[in-house]
Amino acid sequence: MGQKKDAEIIHKKAVVVDAHCDTLSLLAEGRVSFADAGEGHVDLRRLKQGGINVVFFAVFVHPRNRGAYLRKALEQVDAFHTTVAVHREDLVAVREYSGLRRALAAGKIAGILSVEGGHVLEGSLGVLRVLYQMYVRCLTLTWNGRNKLADGVGESESRGGLTSFGREVVREMERLGMLVDVAHLAPAGFWDVVRMAKNPVIDTHANSRVLCDHPRNLTDEQVRALAATGGVVGVNFVPAFVDPANPTIEAVADHIEHLATVGGIDCVGIGSDFDGTANTVAGLDDAACLPLLTACLVDRGWQEAHIRKVLGGNFLRVLKETWK
Repeated sequence: MGQKKDAEIIHKKAVVVDAHCDTLSLLAEGRVSFADAGEGHVDLRRLKQGGINVVFFAVFVHPRNRGAYLRKALEQVDAFHTTVAVHREDLVAVREYSGLRRALAAGKIAGILSVEGGHVLEGSLGVLRVLYQMYVRCLTLTWNGRNKLADGVGESESRGGLTSFGREVVREMERLGMLVDVAHLAPAGFWDVVRMAKNPVIDTHANSRVLCDHPRNLTDEQVRALAATGGVVGVNFVPAFVDPANPTIEAVADHIEHLATVGGIDCVGIGSDFDGTANTVAGLDDAACLPLLTACLVDRGWQEAHIRKVLGGNFLRVLKETWK
């Protein structure tokens, strides 16, 4: 009973950041409501129950929508701003660190707009800058396939890294103060980003390749290199990236512990991938379940300061260092 109470107190005191959810595409298509997502994983009630204070809302347009990338992306950006307007008593769109801190001080959920997949840029730095004006503050350079920036993990056999345009995008993102996300990026591109980046590099939703040999996960060498930039890995709750045979909350905690051991406690965060997967980890069924992960770490004897870093402190540090 004592440990359970300790976990509740720690979770309530922490600033909890989820660096990746795919709810926007569902909202834009009218498949869920932010007031009640039904079978979805994220809505206002569940975010409050889960004690989640900051959410990265991903704009994801499947590459099969060729010819409509930007239109569909803008529809999701519109869904984000419309949702914020409707729920302005509880949800705030943030674009700079001071605004984020004000939202937290007011007891509101801070929504951060990100784009998952550089194909949405359609080869234009101008589109990147316009998206920035629309509050986009994070870009995942690729999805699984190849685009004009680089190869995704699905093209890793080609051993292709960043293209010249991809390098331009990374440089412009750093100039603007956007987070560079290497999730889904093929290994060659990952190393290109790490070598050229001047700001912390993040992977919003991935796990340890040692514990789960999936190409979306990071090797120990990659974890150490990303950590050396001051970056953070958001631990993913998708069963295929956790443990396909036994996807449990304990297995998620195993990934957290391994990443912290390899890269240091400052390189680990949360990137659930809620609403981006049909299947969920046992014990982490939706956004309301985050306190159970805190309880799991408490049961393992983790220090409060370290738990608070994983829950959100590390991503807050990166946001403070990167956003201009």
